[in-house]
Amino acid sequence: MEWETVIGLEIHVQLLTKSKIFSAASTAYGAQPNTQADDVSIALPGVLPVMNREAARLAVRFGLGIGARINKRSIFARKNYFYPDLPKGYQISQYELPIVGKGRIEIETSDGCKMIGITRAHLEEDAGKSLHEDFHDMTGIDFNRAGVPLLEIVSEPDLRSAAEAVAYLRKIHSLVRYLDISDGNMQEGSLRCDANVSMRARGEKKLGTRTELKNINSFRFVEKAIEFEIDRQIGILEDGGEIVQETRLYDSDKNETRSMRSKEEAHDYRYFPDPDLPEMILDDEFIEQIRNQLPELPDARKSRLEREYHLSSIDAAHLTRDRDTADYFENVCAQTSADAKTVANWMLGELSAALNHAALEISDSPVDSVRLANLLDRINDDTISGKIAKQIFTLLWESGNSVDQVINDHGLKQITDTGAIEAIVDNILRENSAQVSQYKAGNQKIFGFFVGQVMKQSGGKANPKQVNDLLRNKLD
Repeated sequence: MEWETVIGLEIHVQLLTKSKIFSAASTAYGAQPNTQADDVSIALPGVLPVMNREAARLAVRFGLGIGARINKRSIFARKNYFYPDLPKGYQISQYELPIVGKGRIEIETSDGCKMIGITRAHLEEDAGKSLHEDFHDMTGIDFNRAGVPLLEIVSEPDLRSAAEAVAYLRKIHSLVRYLDISDGNMQEGSLRCDANVSMRARGEKKLGTRTELKNINSFRFVEKAIEFEIDRQIGILEDGGEIVQETRLYDSDKNETRSMRSKEEAHDYRYFPDPDLPEMILDDEFIEQIRNQLPELPDARKSRLEREYHLSSIDAAHLTRDRDTADYFENVCAQTSADAKTVANWMLGELSAALNHAALEISDSPVDSVRLANLLDRINDDTISGKIAKQIFTLLWESGNSVDQVINDHGLKQITDTGAIEAIVDNILRENSAQVSQYKAGNQKIFGFFVGQVMKQSGGKANPKQVNDLLRNKLD
């Protein structure tokens, strides 16, 4: 039987507010356990929640960014369940009337562009965190995260493969960073993903029984977890078994999912409006003010870079995936005489490789946009060669010196004196008479040998164009 995969993602985005969604406690990451757990966070008797206006603003900003419906009236509800890291015994969330209604975003797949529907994006408070290490077979609870504002973005079940799910997750990640509503740091839990996965016979309209893969915190693990779950479910179905609706955890060490608990339905949570929080009403002025402050978003910026800088669609997509990367690119272009394609090649080549190796974001790059622009200018004005420039880039990465200082300190200035290069060329031809005879006999491929020998003897400093021209003149 041919199977069709059906995937929907629930992405939890930690919003960039200084205080929690219903109290004034700090949301700063990395504090000592329970030092940011105030009376509201730990649900002391008699305390009352007060809505954080900034959290509402950031949620609306996201909704407008994806062209979604903004609900001027939304309601907070109590979602009842009982875990050790949920101090009240319920979570304040939104369900039937969320702040952001239906929207959609476009992703790029191997088959072209595809629209993915978004059911809603609702505000809620985060739970605490259970810690299982260093407690002598007991569990410790850190309530610092309890009450941190989350925007949960719920997709329609429109995704059909692990690759599409990752493309969608990357698009959301890019959007929340462009919109400056979250840092999107998956390692710190600022963006987490739950994946609902089910299978059905190809052509069938009814959805199959789904399992939920909980709290996956990297693009790679999302892809691997979904791929494993697809294979697991197909295996069960083809053996005549039935899929159990449950929540499963992904074990990245074993590359497998394992059962965590039976999956609750909405009615199991016994949602009802929170009596301590009034309806949240947004006026037109509040919404329009946010709309007027929206930045240029990834799709629009990609189109502009293709149009204004004559970049390929692939290069523009890579450069606009992250707002800081796009800013860096345009900053370099504004400061160098090099063409945009050269800038893109250096950013997607040398710079990207160095950042990946050092596990750094481009905002933390030791080589800023000014120094990269200066480096490209020195290639353009023939001060250095492209090959030497890569060596200089490494030296720039390791020091805080300017491009010109590195060139001077390490004697890397390009040799452009025709007489000096000609002397090296003559010497190479004299020492390699056998290869000269081969070339004159028609072996054109050996020309590269002569170029390599000249560059080697000049320490890589000879101007490559002059080397090629002199060799051609003398050999031909």
